[in-house]
Amino acid sequence: MITTKDLTKVYTSRGRQVSALRGVDLHVREGEVYGVVGTSGAGKSTLIRCVNMLERPTSGTVTVAGVELTALRGSEHRAGRELREARRRIGMVFQHFNLLSSRTVQENVELPLEITGLDRAARRRRAAELLELVGLGGKAGAYPGQLSGGQKQRVGIARALAGDPKVLLSDEATSALDPETTRSILGLLRTLNQELGLTVLLITHEMDVVKSVCDSAALMRDGRIVESGTLTDLLSDGTSELARELFPLGDSAGPDGTVLEITFQGDSSGRPFISQLARTYQIDLNILGAAVETIGGRQVGRMRVQLPGFHQDNVVPIGYLREQGLQVDVITETGANAFGSKGVLA
Repeated sequence: MITTKDLTKVYTSRGRQVSALRGVDLHVREGEVYGVVGTSGAGKSTLIRCVNMLERPTSGTVTVAGVELTALRGSEHRAGRELREARRRIGMVFQHFNLLSSRTVQENVELPLEITGLDRAARRRRAAELLELVGLGGKAGAYPGQLSGGQKQRVGIARALAGDPKVLLSDEATSALDPETTRSILGLLRTLNQELGLTVLLITHEMDVVKSVCDSAALMRDGRIVESGTLTDLLSDGTSELARELFPLGDSAGPDGTVLEITFQGDSSGRPFISQLARTYQIDLNILGAAVETIGGRQVGRMRVQLPGFHQDNVVPIGYLREQGLQVDVITETGANAFGSKGVLA
């Protein structure tokens, strides 16, 4: 549904060139919620503005719903007719709402329909439907100054849906909201994704946002995507930096023993495999850290445990865990004659 290939964006500031995007390849499948996460300055907002061509890339291509937007006529300051038409199929939700204070909630939602020339009666019907959809049916006559932050963002979402888009872009849409309101807005985005078949691309710096609503994610740094995939695939990859950020386990360990990282999901998450291991092999385990979340309706998680003894002393217990359908990676072996790292031991 959304594809970028070798996307670059270079700005010129005071005679200096600054690269905001450095060859970004992104693929968002139809019907999924995809999160791009990274720190401030990583290039996330530039990426999403290039996806809807609010910023024209320096090079590379952007394709949305089968239309290569970068091939359409227009500039950063003025879009051609074909580009304007393509943009109408892409909804955009902004961090700071961007509502017109002099217009009512209803009139804010109607604005994009007014621009397209839809008649007044049709605009009012469509706006009323959308306000009901986002839970603001009773606020049509209110002004933005009379709304809470969460309500303002719901108006922004309703306005973004006015043109019946297939793609919804969210640029840090929850970063100005408190945690409870953030959860409600993310729940709304997931509901819209499921009920309307929307493909959602969201930009965030918050790992909790990715965990709570995304199907897939990409980690962005210094204008590049350094890692991407479905959350379940990332979680199953013991080398994934993004998985470590999403499910932090800490690095503590005792003076002697073998440290394992265990990944579990689906049916295996409900089985008492640790206690069974301890009873079966009479092993005293040290649980160093654990993180369990529900992603896409499935419980997934990671656990770090320490077994006494060296790797060769624990071949049988490790094999037992793998027979249970668990992914088990040997992280380190501490104490005398210890091996170095996971890559050697696994």
